[in-house]
Amino acid sequence: MLAFNNFVGLSIIALSLTAKVHAGLSGCAKSIALQITNIYENGDTNFHYDYCENLHDGRGYTAGIVGFCTGMEDAWQVIQEYHRSTGGNDAFSPFDSQLKKLADTGSDSTNKIKGYCKVWKTLGKTDTRFRQAQELIRDRKHVDPSQKYADQLGLKFSISQAQLYDTAVEHGDGSGPDDLRGLIKRTNQEFKANVPGDSGSILDINGHRVDEIVWLKRFLDVRTDDLEHPRQEENQGGNYWASTVYRVKSYRYAVDRKEYEWSGSVTILDNDGKPTTVSCAMPRRQLVN
Repeated sequence: MLAFNNFVGLSIIALSLTAKVHAGLSGCAKSIALQITNIYENGDTNFHYDYCENLHDGRGYTAGIVGFCTGMEDAWQVIQEYHRSTGGNDAFSPFDSQLKKLADTGSDSTNKIKGYCKVWKTLGKTDTRFRQAQELIRDRKHVDPSQKYADQLGLKFSISQAQLYDTAVEHGDGSGPDDLRGLIKRTNQEFKANVPGDSGSILDINGHRVDEIVWLKRFLDVRTDDLEHPRQEENQGGNYWASTVYRVKSYRYAVDRKEYEWSGSVTILDNDGKPTTVSCAMPRRQLVN
């Protein structure tokens, strides 16, 4: 994917932050968390609304800011949301019946949706409503669930809340052993007594008082183990998951630097293991169709 120029990149960051505020990540913390995951997903902090290609990974076309797939339900959800803003008469309408079938069956076929990526790329570059549809589904599928679990755990720090968001994007929000909920469950099972720490934030885990950063470090251990040894068969092919352990190492770097609260900027490791600083980008203007 090609990055946008700096001006467009900043405008896109601004637009992305117009989505609703969540109980966990919000404001600058959300801005930084989204950009960090963009680095892992795309190699830069920009929001690639116009990205679309067939990765031949069994999920059909992968597109948009967090990789919405035609072979899964999320791409169809984005398009349905876009239809609501256009009255259902737009460039995606000719694909509707086939996209619904692909979402319902989980098929990775692209034979009957030729031209889909051309439409996605065009609207991703030019249509604010389409970008907002992507943001809404991203929040609904990844931000909202991850922050619900952060609230249930009592996580207070931006870094902990953001780690759950990044995990939701890569692992999914299901209840399987490789999914976010499965990793939280495995982490919690390891605490059988009070575990003190110096972060100043205490969690109630299985009736025990556990320092939040101690819990986060254990969660990062569990996630690393899962990436290197996926439990679910569909995640065991090839070496893809193990090759993304850099996402966890990146967060460990910030934890070791005690950058727990994100109000201005945070330094993490990029995909090549080099320190990079990600700064808050709060909205200053709206893009216009």
